[in-house]
Amino acid sequence: MTPILLSPFDIAIAAVLIVLDAGLSVGLRLRLHRQLAIAATRMVVQLVLIGFVLRAVFAIASPLVTLAVILVMVAIAGTEVASRPEQRLGRFGNYIVGATSVSLATFLTAILALTTAIRPSPWYDAHYAVPLAGIILGNVLNGASLALDSLLGGVLREKAAIEAQLVLGASFRRAMRGLVRTSVRRALLPIINQMSAAGIITLPGIMTGQILAGMDPLEAAKYQILLMFLLSGGSGLAAVAVVYLAAARLTDDRQRLRLDRLLRKG
Repeated sequence: MTPILLSPFDIAIAAVLIVLDAGLSVGLRLRLHRQLAIAATRMVVQLVLIGFVLRAVFAIASPLVTLAVILVMVAIAGTEVASRPEQRLGRFGNYIVGATSVSLATFLTAILALTTAIRPSPWYDAHYAVPLAGIILGNVLNGASLALDSLLGGVLREKAAIEAQLVLGASFRRAMRGLVRTSVRRALLPIINQMSAAGIITLPGIMTGQILAGMDPLEAAKYQILLMFLLSGGSGLAAVAVVYLAAARLTDDRQRLRLDRLLRKG
C-alpha cells in the first residue's frame, strides 16, 4: 500500500473546520475565535518548521546532532513542568526538579526501547530516537507537572498534619508519605485512562498514523502496545522522581518542613 501524500489544498480543506469553530465562537459569543486562529496558525508554523529541522537532522545522521535535538526538547519540557504548578520552589527549584525528572525518565525509557524492542541500526538512529523521545516526553511532561503541582499545593494544605507528625517524632519522609502517594497517583491516572480506552473507545494516534501509512493493523497494534507500556513506565518514573526531588528541597538536615523555600507563582 502506497502512502497517500497530502497537498496544501488537502490541508486547506481540513482547515475549513477551524473556520467553522471560529464561526461558532462568534455566533455563540464565546470570544474564542481569536485564540483559535492564533493557536491554529502557531501549530501550522511550528509543525512545518520542525518538519524541516527533522529532515535536516535525518540527513546529517550524526549521534551528536540527534542528542542535541533531544536535549533541547528536554530543556523545553523542563520549562513546561516548572511553569504549570501554582506554587514554585525558590532558586529555580521547579525547573531543576522538572528537567531532571523528565530527562531521567525519557532517556531511560527511550534507550530501553531502542536497544531491546525496536533495535534500529544504529540504535541511536535519529529516524527512531527523535520521534520516540518526543512521544515519551509529551506524556512524561504531563505526569511530572501533575505530580509536582499536587505535591507543592498539597504541602500547603496539609502543613499542620505534616508538622504534627514531625513534632511526634516521625521522619520527614514518613510525614510526607501520604502526600507523595497521592501526587504519584494523580500523575498516573491519565495514562491508566488512556490504556483502558485504547482499542475500544479510541484508536490511539500512532496506531492510526501507521494504518494510514499502509502498515498492517495487527503490526500497528503491536507498536501501540509497546508505546503505551513505554509511556506508562516513563510517566511513573518521572512522577516518582519529581515528587521525591521536590520533597527533598522542602526539608533540611534537621528534618523540618521548610515552606520558606516555597514561593507563589507571580
